[in-house]
Amino acid sequence: MFKYRPKMFREASDSYVSHSIPIKLLIFISAFAVIFILESIIPSILATPKLLKEVATDPLYSSGKKQFTLSESMKLSAKYMSLPEIMIPNLICTVFGTIVSLFCCRCIEMRHVRSMGVRKRKIIPHYFTGLGVGAILMTSITLLTVISGANSISLCSNIHFKIIALYLFGFFIQGMSEEFIFRGYLMSSLGSRNTALAIVVNSVAFGIVHGLNPGLTPLAMVNLILFGFFASLYVILFDDIWGACAIHSVWNFMQGNIYGISVSGSGESESVFRVAQQSSHGFLTGGTFGIEGSIFTTIVLLTATAIIFYAVKRKFSTEETATE
Repeated sequence: MFKYRPKMFREASDSYVSHSIPIKLLIFISAFAVIFILESIIPSILATPKLLKEVATDPLYSSGKKQFTLSESMKLSAKYMSLPEIMIPNLICTVFGTIVSLFCCRCIEMRHVRSMGVRKRKIIPHYFTGLGVGAILMTSITLLTVISGANSISLCSNIHFKIIALYLFGFFIQGMSEEFIFRGYLMSSLGSRNTALAIVVNSVAFGIVHGLNPGLTPLAMVNLILFGFFASLYVILFDDIWGACAIHSVWNFMQGNIYGISVSGSGESESVFRVAQQSSHGFLTGGTFGIEGSIFTTIVLLTATAIIFYAVKRKFSTEETATE
């Protein structure tokens, strides 16, 4: 089955750069470094004054009782990055991920964006299907934690719909950008050579780049990589990027702004509901990282991945039979 190469992988074979895997990875790492810098400029400008003000006015710092270490600076940064006036611009700035990925595809590898899964055909039905899939996945995970007693859920008394709408817009951009970076660019670039390698490498890379997020646990890392596997197979099944973009966006939006759960350790934000942890067992609730670090996320993602894997296998078998 892993010999199956969707049309986008075959189109990616038209790259004008070396087909060497190490060179492809080096180009990706360089591109990701550029993306990281571009995405960080505006949020850093917005957060730095607040961070410096807290350090200057906190007597523990001035007395020397608290040191401004790297871990302390990361903790403070996470605190301010969760504020809507910083978090929303941060989400919007992830558009640089999409821009740089498209640039690398067209101007460095010199291949058509179709090889990234960027297709006009069925874009609307595929995107709306992805929205439904992402909403079902995150709702299932949340309900499982509530039914098990690990979490409780309540309706927020003061709901800021305008801010939530801005978060929705931001997550539409952020989910799309991460999918363009990892599934659209990295996976298709490697997929021109080897399907299995493309799936594994982009999924592991997706997990690794979240490695500095606050509260990350080994189970959370497993779930991040597992999400990468699921999204990769979803892209291969439909041979386009749009469904995975929608799943990623609504997964984060539902998690953070519908259910009020910390998204990958980013902290709580404005939401419709508020999910509160009732269990002290982090493997059930996900701890400070949020529900993505929960065993229930593992169960739901394994189930979803198995279903998509079976669908891809059937598609491969059908196409193989048709060519005989």
